[in-house]
Amino acid sequence: MDWKLHAASLAARATHPLSPWWGPVTDIPRHLLVPRWFTPGAHGWTVADGPADEESWAAAAYADTTLVTRLGPVHADQAEPGRTVTGLPTSSSTLPSLVVSMLEHGRLAPGLRLLDVATGSGYSAALACHRLGEEMVTTLDVDGYLSKAAAERLERIGHRPDVVTADATAELPGVFDRIVSMVSVPRIPVSWLHGLASGGRLVTTIAGTGLIVTADKTPDGGAAGRVEWDRASFMTTRSNVDYPPLLDELFAGAAEQEGEVTLSPFPVLNVMQAWEVWSMLSLKAPGIEHRTGTDDDGGRLVWMLHPDTSWARARTAPGENTATVHQGGPRRLYDLLDEIRWRWLEHGELPVYGARVTISPDGETTLSRGGWAAML
Repeated sequence: MDWKLHAASLAARATHPLSPWWGPVTDIPRHLLVPRWFTPGAHGWTVADGPADEESWAAAAYADTTLVTRLGPVHADQAEPGRTVTGLPTSSSTLPSLVVSMLEHGRLAPGLRLLDVATGSGYSAALACHRLGEEMVTTLDVDGYLSKAAAERLERIGHRPDVVTADATAELPGVFDRIVSMVSVPRIPVSWLHGLASGGRLVTTIAGTGLIVTADKTPDGGAAGRVEWDRASFMTTRSNVDYPPLLDELFAGAAEQEGEVTLSPFPVLNVMQAWEVWSMLSLKAPGIEHRTGTDDDGGRLVWMLHPDTSWARARTAPGENTATVHQGGPRRLYDLLDEIRWRWLEHGELPVYGARVTISPDGETTLSRGGWAAML
């Protein structure tokens, strides 16, 4: 495999020749960090083995795409060939252009100590080692197997950062000038503020949203910054081997129950594809699970499910621009969505992107813009 040629092609998609990240992307053999990964199918995921098919390995590793490497507790390294695996993705090698973007938001430069949160395959740590020197890079993951595998693979390609197995929301293994997280958090952990050097900078995404937060440490021990205008979404931090199960039982009931019936003036929306709306809704009601579908008549369907047992089901019939809505449980989730869509139409935008971010020393995070505010 002429991986250098593939890496150069990846660099052309993930960055540009004048970027300080061009060299790292062209010089890091990503395929050696992701020898196995999962590919989706109609009934689940199956493992792909890179060394068994080098052409497919190169095509996957040097595409600007995310490669899922862990489903529930099952890592691709340990998966049985040919066997279908189901579950939620719990680790991956993130698409390189997004990795580069997060590192760029960190404003990294030689001489700065970096904490790379969520080691995963080790690709972000490898890029950082190339740029900063391995002695300046610490990478952390909650999964002991991932940490060990990444450390071994990083060493094989000539990089030896400090690889730590730990909960990213607990006490950090040192003090750092930059914290760049490839996993999302519900709110900024206090430990990050404690582990951030004076004048240091943190970069992360907020769980359940497409919001990238950048913030610089303030003299009082908090931090201040903004929600960036570009968007990103990562898996959420976890302390267990897997995420909580999907709300299948609630979904089964929501598919059949009548509930409270109303008419929405808007057609159904795939909320997960409408980043502003999704982010705004998640800030107002964190934890909503969204599902979409089509019925036998061609009607478009959406469901909203929440762990508090609130649910909503909506359908837009073919050729129509309204939606029939059924809701139940303690909250009216679809009403919250419609409120946000009305605001979107009235103002021409939603205030989440570009919002000011203020983080108190105890981690309380406030987003604000144009008279709007939300607290995490």
